Amino acid sequence: MEKPYGYASVSSSSGVPFVGDKDADPEMGGGEATLYPGLSYSENQLRWGFIRKVYGILSAQLLLTTVISAAVVLNPPLTDLLTGSYGFLLLLCIVPIVLIWPLYIFHQTHPVNLIFLGLFTVSLSFCVGVCCANTDGRIVLEALILTLAVVASLTAYTFWAAKKGKDFSFLGPFLYTSLVILIVVGFIQLFFPLGPTYVAIYGGISALVFCGYIVYDTDNLIKRFTYDQYILASAALYLDIINLFLSILRVLRVLRQADN
Repeated sequence: MEKPYGYASVSSSSGVPFVGDKDADPEMGGGEATLYPGLSYSENQLRWGFIRKVYGILSAQLLLTTVISAAVVLNPPLTDLLTGSYGFLLLLCIVPIVLIWPLYIFHQTHPVNLIFLGLFTVSLSFCVGVCCANTDGRIVLEALILTLAVVASLTAYTFWAAKKGKDFSFLGPFLYTSLVILIVVGFIQLFFPLGPTYVAIYGGISALVFCGYIVYDTDNLIKRFTYDQYILASAALYLDIINLFLSILRVLRVLRQADN
């Protein structure tokens, strides 16, 4: 079986059995499940360590976002400062996009990669905080619960599917094209605002696209990200989760306004 990009090949002649081989000891693996068929014991151990590292960084990002968002929501003067000027608010939205470039360039340079990841997370967290501050608290809580449920379900499914030998790399071109369309439509909305119905449809389609990205990027985490791309992997999953949350928030906000 062809090894994913980023793996060093380990032959069975080295004395290390392949977990996917019939002759391999079923007790091997240190209690950790084989990620996908044909993966050797040593590679399985290394990949699990990489996955734990990425999810550790991702957890820290989400915790930081929660803290900053709560600070914005619970501090009206800060909210007023962030939303007082349209130009400043636009700058706040542009900063995370600009920081993606140095984050990609220096993703293998420690500790610069962590510094840029922190700046990227903080800047995007303020954007999330502003969105939450302008939304009813119950809607924010509902969006948060739905996001957690969807992310947990899709992550568990992707790990299960990978173990069964399924591959989701084919989603890449479709998701990329969908994302470009969403970005273009988003810019159009800035100059030609759409009605509530179209906003709800846009939010629903956005949520579906980022659900696909969660599956796609989790599959890449399991099989394709190299061990020195932990910053890129955590940033990709973080963006997927945040954008899914904002999409769900947009839909729930429009539906609540329609009910009123």
